[in-house]
Order: sequence, then C-alpha cells, then structure tokens
Amino acid sequence: MSIESAESERKLLSVIIPAFNEEGTLAQIVGKLRTVPHLLEIIIVDDCSSDRTHAIAQALAQKYDNIRVLRMPVNSGKTAALKTGFAASRGDIVIVQDADLEYDPSEIIDVIRPIVDGHADVVYGSRFLVRKAARVLYFYHYLANKSLTFLSNVLTNVNFSDVETGYKAFRGDIIRNMLITSTGFGFEIEVTAKVCKLRCATYEVPISYYGRTYEQGKKIGLSDGFAALWYLLKYNLLTDLKSSFKALPALVSNPQASSDAMTH
Repeated sequence: MSIESAESERKLLSVIIPAFNEEGTLAQIVGKLRTVPHLLEIIIVDDCSSDRTHAIAQALAQKYDNIRVLRMPVNSGKTAALKTGFAASRGDIVIVQDADLEYDPSEIIDVIRPIVDGHADVVYGSRFLVRKAARVLYFYHYLANKSLTFLSNVLTNVNFSDVETGYKAFRGDIIRNMLITSTGFGFEIEVTAKVCKLRCATYEVPISYYGRTYEQGKKIGLSDGFAALWYLLKYNLLTDLKSSFKALPALVSNPQASSDAMTH
C-alpha cells in the first residue's frame, strides 16, 4: 500500500449524532456516514426518544462494530446529548451530524480536510460562504441566523458567515477539553465563543443545506433565539478562557499557546 493510500485510510474521525425522535431518517444517515473516509466510529446519542429511534440505533450497533449507542435518561436537549457524545469519543477529529437529512454526509470529507491536512483546529461548514444546493425556506430564520452570526462576530472579532451551522468539526482534544454548560440549542453560540477565546486556527468551507419545514420536524423556535442572545452575552463577555476548558490544548497556529496561557 502506498503512503498516500495509507494516509487516506487512517481511521481518525468520530461522528456524533444527537437524535430525538428521528426514526424516519436515522438508518439512512448512518448508511451514508459509513462511506465517509477516515471514519473511526459513529456515536448515536438518543435523547430519550419516544418513537423507535433507540431500537433502530441498537439494531445498527449490532450490525456494525464501529457504531455505539448512548441513551440519555431523560430528554435533555441537543447540547446535553452532544456533551455525552463528545466525552465518549476517541477520534483525533470529532464532527457533529444531525440525525435528519438537512446535511449531506458526503460533504464531511471537505469539512474535515483542513484539519486532516494540519492547517486547522476547527472547521465550520458554512451554508452561506458560497451558495451550493440550499432549500429555500423561512426568511425570518435566515434573518435570525445572520443577526446572531453578526452579533457573534462583533463580540469575537472573527468573521464567521454561519455560526449556527450544524456541521462543526474539531480536533478531538479541543472539544473533549471544552467545558460546555449551555442547554437546549445553546451549543452553537457557546462553542463559537470558546473556540475564539482559545484562538484556534478556524476555517469555513461551503456546504449544501437541505432544510426541513416545521411540518417535517424542524424543532428550533422563537424561544431558542432569545436564549441565543443571552448565551452570546454570557459566553463572550462573562466567561473567561480558564473557565472554558479543563486543559488548554496546543494549537496548529501556536503550539505553545496552551502552556503560555496556563502560566497567566
């Protein structure tokens, strides 16, 4: 086997799937994920679903040895499910994959490539950086997303185009060391603030987006938007770097950053 082919077969990717009542799409998503290059493991975190999501996940885990299933004791929200998945992950790279069909797993290789190639610590898949296939849906959701991204950028001084994206990939040591304290859908805002405090080498890559309607199960509502505004203030202005991570990892852009930060 050549060096190039051996490199392409390295198993270094953990995929975390937070799932709540996704019996209709979970098996299809897992089928697509199993073809992703560098795949080490798929961790399905069932957020105490009331449908057949858990049974389907268990059946998939019995069929494939690189799938693990974790179940929350009570319905706790997406952020709690992700925390559970991150803690259980083993990959050098960790990415979030929603259990619905809004994001295409075939694009994961493009999202993680800057980390695989040693250029990035964190990569966001942007739905707006370059317009690819994107379902036309709610204008108010678009406006809220752009407003949250703008406010986040003002507070972090980083020019993201899509902080609410569902595709976020991290070096494993970064996300496993992050102290995540938000609830519900607060993860997107919190993790962005803390990645920026760490001064990670962060990239964006364009992705497609096949959004769902409310009738198809979209779960984000107005209350989540108000919560996001609070999280913007809390994690950008009221939370420091020391309380954001258990330990500060070395970074691609500055290998000495962690040791320097710990001495101040």
